[in-house]
Amino acid sequence: MRTMKLGTTALEVPVVAVGCMRINSLDKTEAERFVQSSLDIGANFFDHADIYGGGACEEIFADAIHMNESVREKIIIQSKCGIRQGMFDFSKEHILHSVDHILKRLRTDYLDILLLHRPDALVEPEEVAEAFDQLESSGKVRHFGVSNQNPMQIQLLKKFVKQPIVANQLQLSITNTTMISAGINVNMENAAAVNRDGSILDYCRLNDITIQPWSPFQYGFFEGVFLGSDKFPELNRKIDEIAAKYEVSSTTIAVAWLLRHPAHMQPVVGTMNIERLKDCCKAGDIHLTRQEWYEIYRAAGNVLP
Repeated sequence: MRTMKLGTTALEVPVVAVGCMRINSLDKTEAERFVQSSLDIGANFFDHADIYGGGACEEIFADAIHMNESVREKIIIQSKCGIRQGMFDFSKEHILHSVDHILKRLRTDYLDILLLHRPDALVEPEEVAEAFDQLESSGKVRHFGVSNQNPMQIQLLKKFVKQPIVANQLQLSITNTTMISAGINVNMENAAAVNRDGSILDYCRLNDITIQPWSPFQYGFFEGVFLGSDKFPELNRKIDEIAAKYEVSSTTIAVAWLLRHPAHMQPVVGTMNIERLKDCCKAGDIHLTRQEWYEIYRAAGNVLP
């Protein structure tokens, strides 16, 4: 699979990340087959979070991949912490506690990347900085990032945190394009012109922060998948038409649409179906034309000013 640099790091990562949120839906044999098949196609970047399956997903993954030092050298592991039941918690104590338990469940000594999972309204960035320093100096975490944060939240962190913020996971799909649409509709009075995230797309590009789109096939907030949905007939016709041209699946085109953006994004796909994962990874070989990209954007119901 095609690779890219992650943020300002020297890490060479696949352009598609394997999201492990649903790995607990597989039995032991299925999980082993899925993980091995992922490695076979070059999909060796695995995205976790301490809340996925209440931690069980990380344990299942470690078992499925038969974690040992040799295996660990061949994969890239990212996990997230900060979401607790009914609250968010970026305290130093919670971050350090979470990472220790993540590492134990994954049976590894270090994470390649740790993300703060959604913003904590009570964040004290001085504490985050202390936690990051301790995690980096101990070798437990090599790189750091965030999820669903806007530019000012990241800037506040950067005032105290000395490590580069290398990734920001944000919801983005063909049908969830607010961060793109706001830029297209500057100075307009329509709803698409509302800047809901502080120009996070441009900010990440300016600061070499890799955007990792999550839920790349969903519309709304986990309302359903737009591919094949009766709610998006024009969009599906257009995607199917372009898929036929490139002789790939509609899944491939949906991911290729994200990869076509010059921000050099790394979509996180959550499928546990290896054939569908292969289709996602094929998107790295497809370069949509500018016209095709805009045709898909408009077919999703977006109107150009």
